[in-house]
Amino acid sequence: MVVDHGAGIRELRTERVSVDVVVVGGGLSGVCAALSAARAGVSVALVQDRPVLGGNASSEVRLWVLGATSHMGNNNRWAREGGILDEILIENLYRNREGNPLILDTILLEKVSAEPNIRLMLNTCVHEAAMRDACTIASVTAFCSQNQTRYVLDGVQFIDASGDGILGFLSGAAFRMGAESASEFGERFAPDADYGELLGHSIYFYTKDAGVPVKYHAPSFALQDITAIPRFRSFNARDHGCRLWWIEYGGRMDTIRDSERIKWELWRVVYGVWHHIKNSGQFPEAENLTLEWVGTIPGKRESRRFEGDHMLRQQDIVEQRVHEDVVAFGGWSIDLHPGDGVYSPLPGCNQWHSKGIYGIPYRCLYSRNVSNLFLAGRLISASHVAFGSTRVMATGSAVGQAVGTAAAICIREGSMPRDLCDASHMNLLQQSLLQAGVFLPGVRRNDPADLSLSARLQASSSLMFSGFPQDSDWQVLDCSIAQMVPVHAGSIPGVTFELLSSVETELTVQWRMSDRPDNQTPEIILHEQIFSLKAGVGQLFFECNQSLQDDRYLYLVLLRNESVSVPLSNMRVSGILSLVNHINVAVSNYGRQSPPEGIGFDAFEFWCPRRRPGGRNLAITLNNGIPVFGSDNLCNGVDRPHIMPNAWVANPDDPSPFIRLEWDEPQLIGSMELCFDNDFDHPLESVLMGHPEDRMPFCVRDLNVSDDRGNAIAFLRDNHETVRYIHLAEPVETRALTIALSHPSAHVPAALFAVRCFKP
Repeated sequence: MVVDHGAGIRELRTERVSVDVVVVGGGLSGVCAALSAARAGVSVALVQDRPVLGGNASSEVRLWVLGATSHMGNNNRWAREGGILDEILIENLYRNREGNPLILDTILLEKVSAEPNIRLMLNTCVHEAAMRDACTIASVTAFCSQNQTRYVLDGVQFIDASGDGILGFLSGAAFRMGAESASEFGERFAPDADYGELLGHSIYFYTKDAGVPVKYHAPSFALQDITAIPRFRSFNARDHGCRLWWIEYGGRMDTIRDSERIKWELWRVVYGVWHHIKNSGQFPEAENLTLEWVGTIPGKRESRRFEGDHMLRQQDIVEQRVHEDVVAFGGWSIDLHPGDGVYSPLPGCNQWHSKGIYGIPYRCLYSRNVSNLFLAGRLISASHVAFGSTRVMATGSAVGQAVGTAAAICIREGSMPRDLCDASHMNLLQQSLLQAGVFLPGVRRNDPADLSLSARLQASSSLMFSGFPQDSDWQVLDCSIAQMVPVHAGSIPGVTFELLSSVETELTVQWRMSDRPDNQTPEIILHEQIFSLKAGVGQLFFECNQSLQDDRYLYLVLLRNESVSVPLSNMRVSGILSLVNHINVAVSNYGRQSPPEGIGFDAFEFWCPRRRPGGRNLAITLNNGIPVFGSDNLCNGVDRPHIMPNAWVANPDDPSPFIRLEWDEPQLIGSMELCFDNDFDHPLESVLMGHPEDRMPFCVRDLNVSDDRGNAIAFLRDNHETVRYIHLAEPVETRALTIALSHPSAHVPAALFAVRCFKP
């Protein structure tokens, strides 16, 4: 028992914590920053003002994680963010394909708590920054409401991933709120005051079927007149969670200082909406439904944006400008919302896409006037317009990993963030990110320590791509379909395929390509032919006499004709997809982007895959096989499809596929790195939507590794991860390594993106 009869003012317990890197904010960006820095060997304090990690992705808000893949609704193929975020989302799929946000909470907590270099501090709010001098942070002070302890966190480098930018604000970092004028950066999409200069907050709700009738009495503060919401007729008894993202408010207010007022208004709307659904008599299907959950904090979109040495802008995104200091990428549309949110008569969002992904330069990720402050998440240096794309969580997570890695380099080398902009440091940062599984457009991994680069590679077989067998259903051409075909520079192969026509008709067939080899918008028609079809089954041969100047994907396009059906194949191969020109309203994809004149966006068509179990390939036969899946891909430094498939793929008929690495002299092997195909085209939404499988169908599950004498030295079983590091219990001296793999399934041949070997 403790008895204290003292009088007077008592002081809170104060604990001083000294670390290399202080990360403020435990959303996904902060989590990725902390994990990347800690895994690089530096000590980290991760300070989160909520009881769980994940921010808008957590069970407190329940927004799905999305980024460049955009619900598979744009032309960014294989664009899911890699590295730590991929690790998290793949694990979430494996454990939680149904999309339960509570499970994602536990995965994030597990990842962070497993790192000995991270001191995690939940329910702890930063409220003060001490400066070493006018432009250098010395420490931050935070308070934990649960243990009534004040923490003073001394650090060398600081990362603000707090969303609202509390550390940047307290330390005097230059920032902005609201939209820039169109003239400041020449951004033709810059909104005016009538539209609104800030995006608001949203609160979601979940419902469940109780199995019996459930009555509902709305609280007195609920919105009484639901017709005050112009889109009130859009409400229905089926939608819940982040499908109701457009229940938004606060864009006309100070989204930081007025946040509690905004929350209360959103509560009014949510409970008023539910009163309308339950008690208006218009939704008899809701009789057995009850509210299961309503958010207690809003999901925030926009507040402060901080200034770096470069401010990303509309042109960087639309033109996909190349930056030598690229350390992350984005690909969500430029997605702005009207300031009046749910009360606006305008559409809930205004989305315009670029033709492909864009690079995010390192110069956007540190403060221009606070020397040791990194910026992560939605508060990076971007204009309001560019922020409309960079703000989404998957993009913010990629940024978080970049700054965490940069902070660790600064600690090791005694540098400041701006120092890493020189060529040698930038190469170190980019290569460090690539080594951690990150994809950087235009940058190849080149690791001098990788012994595989000096090895001769042999494969038991390599798929010579000559098309897909006809072993599935027929697909009516109720929309235009395209089959992606990776082709080397030179001649374009001829293609043969069958058709089933219900009447005499005509079918237009095209070869298309994108304007840039690194894009997947099939906009240029290379060759077109109109075929006359008789009723019944027929066979077509389509050829093109043009030559290609470079390696790239081509698109065999069959234009819509509902009288015609084409055969499909069950075979799936890494780096090849079929596409359809269809509609995905969720991301403002109406088959074609047709922007108004003068707002600075391109017009083009959308060609996207169907989600599995759909999305099967067309049954076609090429007159010449294309050697795009050789073992040389394993050492080309690109670990996902981009421009070409970049994968070694075994022949499906190979009963025992293997890769063999041989050296002229014995090598001492201490570890290996293997990169598997976890389908970077699938967006892996973290909550609500659910997925048809708990692992990607291309991912090799089982393999064995043996030395030059046939001794087994390592194995993997039931793998579901993208990157696997094999650390041998004892180093092995050998002239060769053989990696024997199993095919993932009868319809998916074994594939690998990379094999790397290292000394102890």
